[in-house]
Amino acid sequence: MGATLTNTLGKIIIADNVIACIAGNTATECYGVVGMASLSAADGIADLLKRESMAKGVRVSAQNAILVVEMGVIIEYGVSIATVAKNIIDNVKFNVELLTGMQVSKVNVTVKGIRV
Repeated sequence: MGATLTNTLGKIIIADNVIACIAGNTATECYGVVGMASLSAADGIADLLKRESMAKGVRVSAQNAILVVEMGVIIEYGVSIATVAKNIIDNVKFNVELLTGMQVSKVNVTVKGIRV
C-alpha cells in the first residue's frame, strides 16, 4: 500500500518499496554489513541479495505517518554484532526520516548470517 502524509495542499503517498530501498541502501553502507538477506523463512539459508532485489530484505509497515522497518542483514566476521546493529538502526532511522518526512518508531534488525 504505502505510507501517507497529509498537509494543507493534499496527500503524499510513498510506496513501501521506496522506503524499503532507502533502508536497504542505508544499511549496506554501514561498516561491517556484507549485504542484505531475505526475511522470508521459506528461503531457508541466508543468501546475499543482489543490489536489484535489496528491498526483499526489508519489510515496512506504516500506520498513519509512523513507520516500523524490519530488515535482515549479513554481517562481516570479526565485528561486534551489537555495535553494527545499533549503527544500522541509527542510520536507517535518520535517513528514512530525513528523506520521507515520516517518523520511524522502530527499526528491527535480524542478523541472518556471518561471512568471512
